[in-house]
Amino acid sequence: MNTETKKSWLSTLKDRFFKKKDERTDLLEDLKEAQRKGILSLDSLMMIEGVFQVSEMRVRDIMVPRSHLVVIQQSMGVDDMLSIVANSGHSRFPVVDESLDEVVGILLAKDLAHYSDEDSRDSFEIKDILRPAVFVPESKRLNVLLKDFRESRNHMAMVIDEYSGVAGLVTIEDVLEQIVGEIDDEHDAADVTNIRRSGFQLYSVRGLTPLEEFNQYFDSNLSHEKFDTIAGLVSFELGHLPERGEELTLGNFHFKIISANSRRINNMQVSLLSGTESKPVESQQAEKSEPGSVKPVSPVSASD
Repeated sequence: MNTETKKSWLSTLKDRFFKKKDERTDLLEDLKEAQRKGILSLDSLMMIEGVFQVSEMRVRDIMVPRSHLVVIQQSMGVDDMLSIVANSGHSRFPVVDESLDEVVGILLAKDLAHYSDEDSRDSFEIKDILRPAVFVPESKRLNVLLKDFRESRNHMAMVIDEYSGVAGLVTIEDVLEQIVGEIDDEHDAADVTNIRRSGFQLYSVRGLTPLEEFNQYFDSNLSHEKFDTIAGLVSFELGHLPERGEELTLGNFHFKIISANSRRINNMQVSLLSGTESKPVESQQAEKSEPGSVKPVSPVSASD
């Protein structure tokens, strides 16, 4: 009998898990094989894939962009602040001075609730209830950010660009959703934003965005008789369910997969190619608004 014991599948998997980053593809293939054999559940596989992606993704990939921020002006009265809190339904708000680039702190809705009655408003000073704002660069990796969130017990951070201007914000929920998938709360049904502008001719698009909504937003005419979502169309054109980092040019659009798992495309980055004649509906509306105005297109989702 051969004295060398053949390695079990589990032992091989364990050996590969601790190898270098460039061997992760082999590890993921082993995990997918384990899922096909019933050793690993599909949900577990998707979460492991999410963990790998979090270590490669950066804050800019998932942040809520500047144009979508719901903020509170430091000079506002209590009534106006309470109105914003009630209408958005969120729990944390950046407080700014004269512009979005002047963030003076973070306001928690529960702290403002103490001043909901008339008698307590005479003593109201917003500086007394502001929490310090945390700032992170766009280039920060999500696994590092998640570690920082856990250690500091912060749930939200302002994202700054290379010029120290506010580019957006990111929450711990945004990071966790890359691992476990969408986390729905009581406000998500009304607040889901499938398409968000993240830069010049650059957009963040959810995979489940209906083609009809995509075409309406970009004034385009992409279509396919078998697919209703933009993710379905992109997967069909590529000929397979794509992985993170894969790219596709389709018409006047360039798609880059930002987040995906064994079952679906979660998020894509969509670039408008130079020479594109039509402008997104949102861009046309934005040009009509006053310069410097702070008007959110969709409230920020920030959980307690």
